[in-house]
Amino acid sequence: MAEKAEKQWYRSVGQRTLTAVIGIPVVLACVWLGGWWAFAACTLLAFWGAYELHGMMLHEGYHPLIVMSLALSMLFLVAAMLPQQRPLLLEIGLSLVLLVTFPLFFFRKQLDGAIVDWSLTLSMAIYLGWPLSLMPLLRGYQLGLSNGFWWLITLLLGVWGFDTGAFFAGHFFGRHKLAPHISPGKTWEGVFGGMVFSIAAALLFTVRPLGVAWYLALVLGLLIGAAATLGDLAESLIKRQTHVKDSGISIPGHGGILDRIDSLLFAVIVVYFFAQFVGKL
Repeated sequence: MAEKAEKQWYRSVGQRTLTAVIGIPVVLACVWLGGWWAFAACTLLAFWGAYELHGMMLHEGYHPLIVMSLALSMLFLVAAMLPQQRPLLLEIGLSLVLLVTFPLFFFRKQLDGAIVDWSLTLSMAIYLGWPLSLMPLLRGYQLGLSNGFWWLITLLLGVWGFDTGAFFAGHFFGRHKLAPHISPGKTWEGVFGGMVFSIAAALLFTVRPLGVAWYLALVLGLLIGAAATLGDLAESLIKRQTHVKDSGISIPGHGGILDRIDSLLFAVIVVYFFAQFVGKL
């Protein structure tokens, strides 16, 4: 049994490596280009992630309004690309969503579960669309090596490094369970192993390129690791509540797109506000 599990683990490593070789250059190209290219990439992630989330909810018998979830997510993303109009767009959009979504449930023949479905309609957009909208804001419009480029690189490589470090450290050294009732496979040793790489990424990509003090970069690395852990556990909770193993089957070695970006959704919030705090955005 242990030998079979070990073989499956190494097969998963191979699949993850292949996925990374194909996917990372595409992501880095979007990061380099920034602007509307970054917007397009985040829009794709929003639609892809919403499709998976909706499928998970249907699996558990919930029926949120995916069209309204996507509309709210797109509102967040479009507002991010129009910073001067952003406050007004968010005010009008959020008000319209509230005015429209509730009445749509008035016409259901079966009202049981309507409030839960309404809540899920909004929460799906907040969970997915809101953090994705911070990525274009973090990146900005300037092509190439701008401050926004380095911040987004710090985010991506910090999270990817954390995930990779946690994956291997948890497998080889994991003994103490982190949250066994939510995600039995995650360990404290994995978290500490991942932190090494998130701290390294923060030091490497913010101290020299952005002029961030080393001790603040150290704090950022710790915050990225902590946020990535919370994001991973949050998606694990969703999967446990909807009784699915993975959010999808589209990415070999990972499952679905949500299984790949769950850590990023929380970490981008930390990096965005940290960049605002140090005044280097």
